[in-house]
Amino acid sequence: MEKTAFLLLENGTLIEGKSFGAVKEAIGEIVFNTGMVGYLNTLTDPCYCGQIVMQTFPLIGNYGVIPEEIEGAVPFLSAYIVRDWCQEPSNFRCRGQIDAFLKKHGIPGLYGIDTRALTRILRTEGVMNAKIIYSKDQMEASLAQLKEYRVEKAVAAVTDGVRKETAPQVDEKYRVVLWNFGAKKHLERELTVRGCRVIEMPADSSADAILAEKPDGILISNGPGDPAENADAVAALATLCEKKLPVFGIGLGHQLLALANGGKTEKLKFGHRGANQPAMELATGRVFITAQNHGYVVSDKDLPANADVTFVNGNDRTCEGLSYRDLPAFSIQFMPESSDSPHNTSFFYDQFVAMMKEGK
Repeated sequence: MEKTAFLLLENGTLIEGKSFGAVKEAIGEIVFNTGMVGYLNTLTDPCYCGQIVMQTFPLIGNYGVIPEEIEGAVPFLSAYIVRDWCQEPSNFRCRGQIDAFLKKHGIPGLYGIDTRALTRILRTEGVMNAKIIYSKDQMEASLAQLKEYRVEKAVAAVTDGVRKETAPQVDEKYRVVLWNFGAKKHLERELTVRGCRVIEMPADSSADAILAEKPDGILISNGPGDPAENADAVAALATLCEKKLPVFGIGLGHQLLALANGGKTEKLKFGHRGANQPAMELATGRVFITAQNHGYVVSDKDLPANADVTFVNGNDRTCEGLSYRDLPAFSIQFMPESSDSPHNTSFFYDQFVAMMKEGK
């Protein structure tokens, strides 16, 4: 029997829908993802920590649950919203239904609502807090709770603080520290297939701890939350930059590298989320279709003095790539390869490897 559920927005809007997944109340910052494929990547992306994620594509779950496409150990999102979910998935790799996957991980879902109308609200008013409820009682208390909610300490919530080491899949050429702020699985894979021994270091690692690994290069991973919260990591990164080691920043890593070099970050009105986000290379005018998931950007008004913008977002022209004139370092806001996106920017890993080769 279908159970009625409601989505309560911080602005007082109440939207009725139907429950699937786990049946429990959930609160979070509501955001939308424009991807047409890759919902498993979305569900397991650590960058959604503390957020309620809505898919703009109307049908979700049609190819079920495919373990090979899962990017994180567990889902960190607060809740999941779709227009319709497919109860009879069809794919030769399918190993289950999305409803069962959500139940297993305790993630509540909501379906049967007008996701187009909800997207328009968020694009007009900006992302806001929301709560999934099952009764209209205690509305005032829920609204007060929404006004107080903040996504805080997100990086700590998605990382385990454990050092890990992975051998290369081919002859070893380089030692790379993967500084983990919520890394997707494919980052390690892309490095190991290029002859890199990957030493995954926790987000709270000191500069000395990272230098003790004697790396040939440092990859700063993607991750969730406000980049300015990571003050200790920014300070450690500033110290590491002084050592002139090759550095490659992705997503949150792009933002942290900018902060470490004197730049600033700011929050977007509704962010860039989905596997179909355009990134324009300024040197050539070429546009790449990329996977993105971020609510913060490096501020155009407060760029690092030693950096040049290499990529901008094709929709709003915000900064999506930087290179550093006095450092062997560069960064991008988007994911260079992901299971839910084109692989036309995987050459950034080759660029990073070439930088390490030159530094040897």
